Amino acid sequence: MTGRTRHRSPTVAHGVSPLRQARRAIPATLEQVCEDLDKQSRDGSSGITPSMLSGWELGKHITSIRYRRVLAEYYSQPPEVLFAHQDQQLTAATETPRLLVGHHDLRDAMTEVVRNAHRYLAVLGSRSRDTAYLETIETVLAQRPELVHYRVLFGPPHHQVLKDHLLRLLEIRDPQDRSLGVKTLHISIIDDHPRTPERFFCVSESVAVVPVASLTSAEAFDSGVLFEAGVAERLIDHARQCYAAGRKVETNQALRELPTVRS
Repeated sequence: MTGRTRHRSPTVAHGVSPLRQARRAIPATLEQVCEDLDKQSRDGSSGITPSMLSGWELGKHITSIRYRRVLAEYYSQPPEVLFAHQDQQLTAATETPRLLVGHHDLRDAMTEVVRNAHRYLAVLGSRSRDTAYLETIETVLAQRPELVHYRVLFGPPHHQVLKDHLLRLLEIRDPQDRSLGVKTLHISIIDDHPRTPERFFCVSESVAVVPVASLTSAEAFDSGVLFEAGVAERLIDHARQCYAAGRKVETNQALRELPTVRS
């Protein structure tokens, strides 16, 4: 901890989030807090920037577990208090999830997510093998150069068709290109680890489809839940965090070196 004097902040104060209240109670600027956190970090950089902290305070973005712990220690307050404004957004939502049952319904819903994505498109999982669905992703990315795409694998691709798809993405986009002011193609892999469960979803800025255990057969991949914008926004943040935690595979060589689970 630094030498800054901290005062106990109230739980609620005129619409100001507990996280912002805690900072103001020190008092400290965004820059000062980030400077303190950098000094506390072992390598001299906490990874938290003033813009990130501001976004968390305003509830525009969701703070990961790692950074919740860092800030909870810094402010000497429990995470459930500091980040209540972020978590209450979900429980206060009026959106109604829709159950998807049947292979065609699930595939059509995921394809519609892709077709209607204009700002963000994130896809997680290593088991995709539906050629039409993957081709739709390629078409949309080619048509909308400003669309930011995240693809996160959990372990190596299970099918060659997915590996080929990833290689085609590199033909459509250069992950190093910043001509639009931002990076628009992000590909990473979470290497197999017993503490990192595989997860699957397809999400845009306005809607998300999350596959669930089949409601028809133990061997089928044919059920899911469709969520609207409130949940979709959270899952976009989830995808960003997974991408950042993964190993980048954004060159032809890196992708070609990935094995496939099945030939």
